[in-house]
Amino acid sequence: MYWSSRSAFAPVCLILGEKGARHVVSTLRDAAVVLLHDWPDDDGEEYVTAVKACADAIKGTITIDAFRQAFLKAALEARIATFSVVTGNAA
Repeated sequence: MYWSSRSAFAPVCLILGEKGARHVVSTLRDAAVVLLHDWPDDDGEEYVTAVKACADAIKGTITIDAFRQAFLKAALEARIATFSVVTGNAA
């Protein structure tokens, strides 16, 4: 189970809400919380796919990368601004 694994998840930042609150999603747990509690629109087709993909990734039946792609498609569908977060030291 990859519930809180940081090593396999390429972090993404979401800009949510009227005030532009930033949410950095770097684990499947982070993603599940955002999808279930902070997502602005919970009836889109890509949203439903992302929720299922999150559960599947937690169970290990799909890859983290496959989940991340579904998550980003759901963000696009919901018109949520996203950007990748660069981690580590730049040389």
